[in-house]
Amino acid sequence: MAHHQITLEDQTIQALMGQKDNALALLVQQVLNQVLEAQVTEYLQAKRYERTEERRGYRNGTRSRQLTTRVGTLTLEVPRTRDGEFSPPLFDRYQRHEKALVLTLMEMVVNGVSTRKIRRVTEELCGTEFSKSTVSELAKGLDAAVQQWRTRSLAETRYPFLIVDALVLKIRENGAVRPRSGCVVTGINETGYREILGFWLGDSESKQTWTAVFTELKDRGLTGVELVVSDDHRGLRHAIEQQFQGARGQRCQTPRTRNVLEAAPKAVQAELHGRLRTLFEAPDRATVDLLWDKLLRDFAERAPRALAILEDGLEDALAVLQLPEPLRQRLRTTNGVERLNAEIRRRERVIRIFPNRDSVVRLLGALLLEQHEAWITGKRYVNLEPYWQAKRSSAAADTPPDSGAASVA
Repeated sequence: MAHHQITLEDQTIQALMGQKDNALALLVQQVLNQVLEAQVTEYLQAKRYERTEERRGYRNGTRSRQLTTRVGTLTLEVPRTRDGEFSPPLFDRYQRHEKALVLTLMEMVVNGVSTRKIRRVTEELCGTEFSKSTVSELAKGLDAAVQQWRTRSLAETRYPFLIVDALVLKIRENGAVRPRSGCVVTGINETGYREILGFWLGDSESKQTWTAVFTELKDRGLTGVELVVSDDHRGLRHAIEQQFQGARGQRCQTPRTRNVLEAAPKAVQAELHGRLRTLFEAPDRATVDLLWDKLLRDFAERAPRALAILEDGLEDALAVLQLPEPLRQRLRTTNGVERLNAEIRRRERVIRIFPNRDSVVRLLGALLLEQHEAWITGKRYVNLEPYWQAKRSSAAADTPPDSGAASVA
């Protein structure tokens, strides 16, 4: 790590002591200018006017560049070199999602679709007004990073488990505000780490939308899918059956429980809720059968409609019983991505209405990219060794004896 010696001008110290409004901005500006000078010295391997054998080039003056921060707008003197190769990393160190949020808010102002409140938030975040050219320039680097991530190859590893979910977003299109579906697919790879495989916008959560999503994932190299966790949306269910033949579909137990309770009389809902939880957490199929028979006896007359709804989707809600017990808690619902959805909703509530589809992809794509990187570099989500061990044991049991060896004997 580089160490830099920073000196402060009297003007800056007096501003800090006098608690002037721009004191912190002056301090940060002076420090950053000295950091830039130290970086160009390190790049050239020589100080100003210094003659050394290690010198790699020569200075070529400076150019003023404004940097908008939360402490105000700073004017930095960026050094230039004759070869034009020096590029300070300072300006690339904004968090992606913060750039995206500011950029989306600015777009709303530029396109004339924002409220006064959004305009005030933009000015507070940015500290200044932004022109269309500034917005366009900021968008270039961010869009390229998001697009590269969204189209990356998935062929290097297998993804035995997928968790798919969608949320409704409001986008201004053709002069009207229209609801659109934001489809997010999370995968658990063969080593047990979570990855966000992609984010798509569709006109609705239909079979056609999800078919296009899954087709693109397979074109990018997605293989090895054995279980897909999702809600009970009919279009999504049909797309999974068509695109991942042979894979099991685990219906999220949370909405299934909610639907059953809504169909039950209020007097029995509390008791039924506890019994449903016990049923869904049963350790094996034999226990499920016993609990189901008891449910039928106890609630057949008191909540017949609720039991009919439960029976209709019971098998899909218990697909995780085929997995080793340590994996079931993680994969019986889509609750594992609840925090992710909460982060999306937190930003969506600020925006309320996105000015166009590009702004949705930019903002949510940058947020999801950052979360994806946190997941793959963080703690392993689930230990899949029991799962792979069970598969190896099953494959060995299904392998017939070596008939060739028997004939030789």
